[in-house]
Amino acid sequence: MSKIEKIINKLKDKPKDFTYEELKKLLTNIGFYEYNKGKTSGSRVIFINKNNGTKIELHKPHPSNVLKMYVIKNLLNKLKEMGVI
Repeated sequence: MSKIEKIINKLKDKPKDFTYEELKKLLTNIGFYEYNKGKTSGSRVIFINKNNGTKIELHKPHPSNVLKMYVIKNLLNKLKEMGVI
């Protein structure tokens, strides 16, 4: 099982310790790049798919690096819609 498959399986289990770094690794590996508008965007981040322009918008978690459960659920729904998982 590859590292990305392990991250996907972990995400599907809706863990309480899923980090932003794991999310970023997953999304960049499936064709997304991270975009933010610089200093004015605050913690808001958009991941854009290089192939079809699909966007995933979220807020970087802070002060910890762990994603909120609603972000994980929204992410799972978006990835299912896209047919990734």
